[in-house]
Amino acid sequence: MIRPALFVLAASLASCLGPEEPALPPVGEAADEAARLACERRGGRFAPGGLSGGLTCFTTPPDAGKRCTRASDCSTQCLARSGTCAPVTPLFGCNEILTDTGARLTQCID
Repeated sequence: MIRPALFVLAASLASCLGPEEPALPPVGEAADEAARLACERRGGRFAPGGLSGGLTCFTTPPDAGKRCTRASDCSTQCLARSGTCAPVTPLFGCNEILTDTGARLTQCID
């Protein structure tokens, strides 16, 4: 009789534990370090960007510098002035780009 009682007691206690709690995401400097490592693993450069100067992962698109006449020619933006795909992403600042129809448009990204 004692063994069934121990089994019930053990099962009751196990149900109190519940599922394992997920790890909390890093914050502050630990979050910056995790983001920097992830960026570098993708071949990027982790640096301040935009007007805010917030840390950003800059990467070189596979088609950087390729000739283009419209946005769909590039994986990022087609720069109107040079007629080439953007050399970096994200592309901060105001830039003349070409749309999917080949029209010029000023795009500003902070």
